[in-house]
Amino acid sequence: SASAVQKDVDRAEFSKDTAVTGKMSDSERSALVQSLKDDLNNQMSRFTNMMVQTFQKQGISAASLQGDNFWKFMASGNYTVDAKTKAEAEEAISEDGFWGVKQTSQRIFDFAKAVAGDDVDTMKKMQAAVEKGFEQAGAAWGGDLPSICGDTHEAVGKLFDEYYASR
Repeated sequence: SASAVQKDVDRAEFSKDTAVTGKMSDSERSALVQSLKDDLNNQMSRFTNMMVQTFQKQGISAASLQGDNFWKFMASGNYTVDAKTKAEAEEAISEDGFWGVKQTSQRIFDFAKAVAGDDVDTMKKMQAAVEKGFEQAGAAWGGDLPSICGDTHEAVGKLFDEYYASR
């Protein structure tokens, strides 16, 4: 069953028995997809709230940071962060961090596989959606994405390649 083990209030960690497999029932797959969405939404809210608070301390209004403006402002680098925020961000994007290449690429792939089940054609549609997502992220960012995004894009592509090779 798709259960999440609560490690601390800000992060849900999936127990090892929730591995995404083609043998899952529709209800198990649906529960896992919802679990993955909820965890991602919680982590995104945590990150954006932290950054908006940082920006507000520097006199930048939350209203000016709506939608893609948030990402364009992040890309601009026209702000400073305190040592605690910087350390949290560095940990989050580290090799083993929630937003690091390994976890992020695996999370994208697991989501695709949870939606597709064992249907290769649906996996191809999911991969096309992932490609479109990276394009949209670049547009929202307003320029070249940070290198970690390219590394993640490459890593998720390899996971799809391995999946097709194993069919």
